[in-house]
Amino acid sequence: MTVLELQRRLSSLGFNPGPHDGLIGPSTLRATNLALDKLAPSSAQPAPVPASLVPADWMPWAQMSRIIVHWTAGNHKASADDRKHYHILIEGDGKLVRGTPSILLNQAPVKAGYAAHTLNCNGSSIGVSLCGMAGAVESPFSAGKAPLTMDQWAVLPQVLAALCRRYSIPVTPSTVLSHAEVQDTLGIKQRGKWDIARLPFDPFTKGARAIGDQFRAATKARL
Repeated sequence: MTVLELQRRLSSLGFNPGPHDGLIGPSTLRATNLALDKLAPSSAQPAPVPASLVPADWMPWAQMSRIIVHWTAGNHKASADDRKHYHILIEGDGKLVRGTPSILLNQAPVKAGYAAHTLNCNGSSIGVSLCGMAGAVESPFSAGKAPLTMDQWAVLPQVLAALCRRYSIPVTPSTVLSHAEVQDTLGIKQRGKWDIARLPFDPFTKGARAIGDQFRAATKARL
């Protein structure tokens, strides 16, 4: 997302970024921070978590060690193929969709039909994915035709908190992490995966660890 596109998006959401001039000035920075605070509340003011956000029958008891966050590299709606690879998906409007495999199938050792979401790291790993980023390019960054949305980002910590509670998973960089963090953090080689190392609506936070720290902090605030 370019700065000009960000300014237009902020205006459409009711935040005043100043003139739509493609430049990052004080008004644009202030509007961006206000939007992020409203749609993804800070740890100082956590949003209440609806008890039914993740239905109980989506979370059968299993011995699970971690949660890995992805994007689908598709559109804002979960396709049948997307649902095969993840346990829970978050569509562009923040709606939750249940993946086809049960979380129980990913309890180590994995069972037939498990969610194959992370290379050599599926055992005891829950896969959560944000629908979007079709055609995205890492460098120079382009979010493609279905950029991640602030609605999805606001829902993500609530989903992660519900899963952490259910499966007694502590929130640490090695237990709640993005696909882009797996190789460096867990030492499990991946194939150039960079989800999630950039946020289309937040041009100031860059890098897998910085973004992972952001959603981990928001998750902790909801526990």
